[in-house]
Amino acid sequence: MAETPDETPLVIAPNLKRRLSGVTATVVRLIPVQAGMIPIRATGPGLPDDVPHMPLAQVAALGRDRWRVWHARRNTEMALGLILRRVLRRKFRLMFTSAAQRRHTGFTRWLIRQQEALVATTPQAASYLERPATVVMHGVDTAIFHPPSDRAALRRELGLDPDAVLIGCFGRVREQKGVDLLVEAGLRLLPDRPRAQIIFTGRVTPDNRAFVDNLVARIDAAGLKDRIRFLGELPWDHLVRHYQALDLFVAPGRWEGFGLTPLEAMACGVPAIGSRVGAYEAIIADGHSGSLVETGDADSLTDAIGHWLDDDAARRQAGQDARQHVEVNHSIQAEARALVEIYRELLERE
Repeated sequence: MAETPDETPLVIAPNLKRRLSGVTATVVRLIPVQAGMIPIRATGPGLPDDVPHMPLAQVAALGRDRWRVWHARRNTEMALGLILRRVLRRKFRLMFTSAAQRRHTGFTRWLIRQQEALVATTPQAASYLERPATVVMHGVDTAIFHPPSDRAALRRELGLDPDAVLIGCFGRVREQKGVDLLVEAGLRLLPDRPRAQIIFTGRVTPDNRAFVDNLVARIDAAGLKDRIRFLGELPWDHLVRHYQALDLFVAPGRWEGFGLTPLEAMACGVPAIGSRVGAYEAIIADGHSGSLVETGDADSLTDAIGHWLDDDAARRQAGQDARQHVEVNHSIQAEARALVEIYRELLERE
């Protein structure tokens, strides 16, 4: 059931954070797909124009003629859903998706107990909810994330070396993401592999500036500042093109809720290396679409990167396997359908 501009939404997906984050990225990519299945709108600041959305004030004024679903993904959104239902008496069925793989605070556990449906992005995240939850793993829009027709030409457009073996690591630049581990691996590997280069993209927050400055100083001292680079935060469309330009993706995080970046890279035909956190063990086929490495272990990471750098044929085959794996197992359409099934079950309750 496709949504039209005048159709009253049955599902509201709040996004109460202006800056780009993993949760925001989930809302931005899922809502347009789900809008072709059920009347749904996002609400909150900073949403792109192509995402069906409505102002929060308008959401709060929705009629009490029927039940709707409030699908929260943050504590603040769960709390707002409770206010809408219990204070403003709006007829919202409350639903929460959790990606966290840690014990929740007392307040979060209380909020979770108020929800009528729970979703977890991994079995590990579900185990921390203390209530039954449906596991719905994230998917990728393979029409957006796909291999380039001409990688060398794309690199020239982006100002990247068309002849390099290009390694990427995308996401906020901080210790949690294991950025220092990849820098350490690069310092060990790149001197003997002149084609190899590493690029990082992502925002550096003020509290992580000293961390990044120290890494840059180490890179400069090794004479590798032109081969290990921090490109900063990129617009969404530029980020997709940088995925497509890669030969190898590395996600060496020390902790992740889910971790979507390897899937996005794999959909672009790029093999991925990931530590054993988040959903990486479920989405990376070790030795086929990439490698799994021990969390926080620079030696394990260095060995895995070295393997893929030194075998061009195996790396290209792994990229093809990675794309096929995403198409079969992790399409965004499957994720959208699974969530819509839960919405419909909630809407059909008495």
